[in-house]
Amino acid sequence: MNPVEFTALLTRFTQAVEAGDGAALAACFAEQGVYNDYIFGPFEGREAISDMLTGHFYDGGRGFRWEMLDPVTDGRRGYAHYVFSFTSTLAGAEGRRVAVDGMARFELDDDGLIREYHEVVNGGLAMRQLGHAPERMARVFDRWNQRLLENPRVAAHKSMS
Repeated sequence: MNPVEFTALLTRFTQAVEAGDGAALAACFAEQGVYNDYIFGPFEGREAISDMLTGHFYDGGRGFRWEMLDPVTDGRRGYAHYVFSFTSTLAGAEGRRVAVDGMARFELDDDGLIREYHEVVNGGLAMRQLGHAPERMARVFDRWNQRLLENPRVAAHKSMS
């Protein structure tokens, strides 16, 4: 995949999210592709990815905007800085506009589709913008921390002295 094709894939990806079109988002992925969402965790396969968008993203927000900036690719991997925003529909946070800044990593297959999507974002900032209580944030951070520590690459770092 060349840089122009990668940028076109990112455009399809973000337009699908903004439109709430789970099928279009899933079509950006290989059949058994994985969307590793920082907040919700991994979703494997097109059906799960489609359901993630409509059942998780659109269950808590509206007015999504996703900008992929400065994309780069070597044909097998791609990276982009992003800015993502939405208006909350969550109880107690209705109408709050939330914006986050992150980095996206794409593992690409030979057919120009996404095998795996990963992101790095400070979800704590989003939770703060939503007005979540510190106790709730701590529970979520504990879950994220556990997911991180279960990663074999991270575990190898933890065992070093």
